[in-house]
Amino acid sequence: MELTKTLRHQSLRHCAAVILTLLFSNAIANTDNAAAADPYQKVELITVDLLKIISSHQQEYPQNQKHYFSALSILLDRAVDFRFIARSVMGSYSRAATPDQRALFMQKFRSGLVETYGRGLISYGNEKIVLVGRQPLKPDQKRLTVKQEIRSGDDVFPLQYSMARKKTGEWMIINVTINGINLGKTFRSQFAQSAQRAAGDIDSVIDGWSSQAN
Repeated sequence: MELTKTLRHQSLRHCAAVILTLLFSNAIANTDNAAAADPYQKVELITVDLLKIISSHQQEYPQNQKHYFSALSILLDRAVDFRFIARSVMGSYSRAATPDQRALFMQKFRSGLVETYGRGLISYGNEKIVLVGRQPLKPDQKRLTVKQEIRSGDDVFPLQYSMARKKTGEWMIINVTINGINLGKTFRSQFAQSAQRAAGDIDSVIDGWSSQAN
């Protein structure tokens, strides 16, 4: 698949590490309410807390793989609007899918993403992650793009995180763009191509789904 080949050439090791850096935008259960209402502050907090999780699992990995993925999953559930993302990835096929099919795809998409990028993230080194381009929030603002850069030597990997504010006031991630690669569009194209090959058989697409970008 052409888009998947493109991703392969974008230094997936670094990209994977950064995806989860923002995907898990509520690292601890007692995150301060002010941070939950400020997407920039959430990003800064999770960058620190996520690296602690990585550090605590690196030495014993992969023997502790189950616990590592579990920790990532807990954080992910608090950070990402997976229902929104899954329906977006399914595209027009979401309307034809049953509630059970949509729920199953969301679970499989989530699980695949955690494991795929969790494996890449575990090798994270001493790269520097920097928040850039912070802008004042408007009182009625509903959508926002938070930007980070991961800096390793002379290399700089730009990141853009699409975030949406829920009715509760909490900001959640709904998409990620890495080095110009829009992951939401990439996975949506993957789903559409798989559905076309399966003659619209959604169950078949879900059964064979993989969030791996390699």
